Amino acid sequence: MPLKISALLSGNKPWHRLGLPGWTVSVIAIAFLICAPVLFVLGSMFSDSSEVWSHLVSTVLGSYIANSLWLILGVGSGVLILGVSTAWLVTMCRFWGSRLFEWALLLPLAAPAYLLAYTYTNMLDFFGPVQTWLRQLFGWTSVQDYWFPNVRSLWGAIAMLSLVLYPYVYLITRVAFLEQSVRTLEAARSLGCTPWRGFFTVALPLARPAIMAGLALALMETLSDFGTVEYFGVNTFTTGIYRTWLGMGERSAAAQLAACLLLFVIILIVLERWSRKQSRYYETSSSYQPIKPFSLTGGRAILAFVACFLPIALGFLAPAAFLLHMTIKNAEETLDDNFLQLATNSLLLAITTAAIAMVLALVMAYGQRLVPKLGMRLAVRTAAMGYAIPGSVIAVGVLMPLGQLDNTIDSWMRATFGLSTGLLFSGTIIALVYAYLVRFLAISFNTVESSLGKIKPSLDDASRSLGYGPTFTLIKVHAPLMWGGLLTAAMLVFVDVMKELPATLIMRPFNFDTLAVRVYQYASDERLIQASAPALAIVLVGIIPVILLSLKIAKSQG
Repeated sequence: MPLKISALLSGNKPWHRLGLPGWTVSVIAIAFLICAPVLFVLGSMFSDSSEVWSHLVSTVLGSYIANSLWLILGVGSGVLILGVSTAWLVTMCRFWGSRLFEWALLLPLAAPAYLLAYTYTNMLDFFGPVQTWLRQLFGWTSVQDYWFPNVRSLWGAIAMLSLVLYPYVYLITRVAFLEQSVRTLEAARSLGCTPWRGFFTVALPLARPAIMAGLALALMETLSDFGTVEYFGVNTFTTGIYRTWLGMGERSAAAQLAACLLLFVIILIVLERWSRKQSRYYETSSSYQPIKPFSLTGGRAILAFVACFLPIALGFLAPAAFLLHMTIKNAEETLDDNFLQLATNSLLLAITTAAIAMVLALVMAYGQRLVPKLGMRLAVRTAAMGYAIPGSVIAVGVLMPLGQLDNTIDSWMRATFGLSTGLLFSGTIIALVYAYLVRFLAISFNTVESSLGKIKPSLDDASRSLGYGPTFTLIKVHAPLMWGGLLTAAMLVFVDVMKELPATLIMRPFNFDTLAVRVYQYASDERLIQASAPALAIVLVGIIPVILLSLKIAKSQG
């Protein structure tokens, strides 16, 4: 009765009629727009490109599959070794620098793999500082006097990707180790297990679901990488899509390659879900006690320090220092007007995408809160799967239907008014921002959903009792309370857009380059000096999410 009276006094309808169908339609429309490129790519598997496809199958498809599998196996092994071992050391052991390593081990996330590829190639080639120093030290005069590994190879790509992707495994695994009760490990010790054996028989199986989740994220990033494998000359699906689309001009065949890559990603997702379902472990004791770390001394402390320091040094400190040195040394050549224009273009794209992604994520999260039904949850979860889709696949899925739409509009305008509209959508900033939203909306949504979930439903009830509708409640009540989460969501999308390469490379407008694209172009032309300033800018921007994650971890522990 009070609800009806307050609603009448305010001139509004009861809560369940206050625009809820509008929220449902909005969320479903967003989900459809986000999923449309992926559905288009899957549908392209049945398009007619038999001649080109037969040529690809007989020449390069085998190498695409083989190299992709080798990358998965190599990077998977690398990130597991680095991520799990460092997570265990900083969680279970105390040694000099262990507190620092807790957040410093996330630093390689700031540097995309393609930047490491360009930097290490310059550092390790014949005229680079490493080989030059070795020749001076040992008196070697030519390449015939010694052997040095070639970083521009499949194994070099595996090393670069492992160094920047292990934090996915480290972060999630460390949280899993922190959530394990000390009683479980003490029970293992009472049965005669050494710390090493207890790790393999107790702690590792308990953390297996988290490890598999981190591994799946790392492998999906591996499959979507373009800059590293292209620069190292490793044929994968991402390089094949780029060459087939832009080199051969065969859009249908490129879409079919994109569909094959998408199937790889789907298989990874299914395997990760199946693995987590098959490995459920529970604490048998209801009383939880936090883990008490071991104190390491002597040789063990030194080994632990080296094991944690090396991934940071190789994955962040060395390349960042090298880029900083090159930028400062050649400041007049690198920090010019061209650099400012590239930074402006990147900032424009990143800010626009981040703002739109924040709004769309808020609409999706709040719509799910208002209508927690199966259809709504399915639409939201489907739209949030975009992060698992490689940028090259999304680029193909966006450009092909937009190109067809542009051709249809142009034909109609010619027939009706005798005017040509040209490209209204494809090859524009609008299409590029759309592709970014498909790729990165999931990041924004997960952050906003988590922040919105912390607001008690009683606030909705209070607003409802005053006769206010859902939109007013969201703007006046929820948004101010979750402002920090909204800014975090926008910042994460901002950073990812700044680093994104494959979709930008395929879809950017003419004469419109970003920092990432220009770094790729300079590196391809072996102009690493000119690439140093844009690359360093990307690394500095990439530190932002690392700082946010570190503050969040420190706050949760405090």
